[in-house]
Amino acid sequence: MARLEAFLPAAGTAYTRTRNSDLGPDDRSNVSALSPWLARRLITEEEVVSRVMASHGFVKAEKFIQEVYWRSYWKGWLEMRPQVLTRFNLDRLALNQLATEDHELAQKLSRAKAGETGIACFDAWVRELTTLGWLHNHARMWFASIWIFTLELPWQLGADFFFRHLLDADVASNTLSWRWVAGLHTKGKHYLARASNIETHTNGRFNPAGQLAENALPLSEPGLETFPSALPADEILFEERVGLLLHGDDLHPESLPLTAKVMGAGLLQVPEIGRTDGAKNKFLRRAEQNACTRLEQAFNVEAPQMTSLDEALGWALGLGVREIATPYAPVGPIAWHLTDLKRALADHGVRLVRLRRPWDSRTWPLATGGFFKLKERLPYLVHDLGHL
Repeated sequence: MARLEAFLPAAGTAYTRTRNSDLGPDDRSNVSALSPWLARRLITEEEVVSRVMASHGFVKAEKFIQEVYWRSYWKGWLEMRPQVLTRFNLDRLALNQLATEDHELAQKLSRAKAGETGIACFDAWVRELTTLGWLHNHARMWFASIWIFTLELPWQLGADFFFRHLLDADVASNTLSWRWVAGLHTKGKHYLARASNIETHTNGRFNPAGQLAENALPLSEPGLETFPSALPADEILFEERVGLLLHGDDLHPESLPLTAKVMGAGLLQVPEIGRTDGAKNKFLRRAEQNACTRLEQAFNVEAPQMTSLDEALGWALGLGVREIATPYAPVGPIAWHLTDLKRALADHGVRLVRLRRPWDSRTWPLATGGFFKLKERLPYLVHDLGHL
């Protein structure tokens, strides 16, 4: 919240004017850098948009507000196309296996991940990513483009590399942003990193002239259907007494749409890809501990952290309630774990109720195609929040 307040003066026209410049890891004054907290909902989209609206109004802050909604767009798009994630995971596993057998691919991957490609900007971004767990959005696009079109490495392994290190990586934003750069999200429309653009927007820190594939063609992807399916219906609580189970996709219990008394609370830890001692997982562990502390303060209950489905099942049954509320988890590992828990609880006559936030219920249905459909509805969406 302090970071948000400090950034507010720059969230209007200044952001629109300077947002595309990567000033380097020592100067993030032109962007909010709030994404790690937003990704885990340690702060909510409503909190951020409402403060920005109060400071600047919609017209001056529209570009910043669009960026907040992009994350929601990605989640809604993937939620209606889970087969895209299934295909990505199959490809990722197969390519990782191939890298153990193909010496040339293994060497190329090793040099890229170590920041030893000889492309100074790319190598610097590798160091920034692996040490700080964050990159400027423009640098992410340049990085992905160089990985795919210049280094000619599989985009799936680049997305995997990002997901292992980015503090703010969520499944939808990470996977689909890489697909967008590759030319797969919007068929035939890819993003090419250009040396002149990098030089301009890094204030001359880098200029990889002659090193980039600036005329590469977009990738293609035969055999994958991307028509949207219907979103699951909203689930509601029926009981007056419930348990509350948090998880790493949503760590803001105070703002959940609860209609029942919380008799007990806890948090389910779901292992994520990556080293347990990396910056990303350290951030997540701190975030989960913070959420448990706030759970205890908000509901006056103990809030244990659980690391297995059996432990979560025992905790839930021990509360003596017939419903367990949990924030809705978008498609991905946490959602899959919750589906398994839902089945296990049902065998004991207990419902797991996945509460979808009004923010998601309003934005996700607008992700049937490109971002424009959501973008043109932004004045009405923020008006619904009561801030326009």
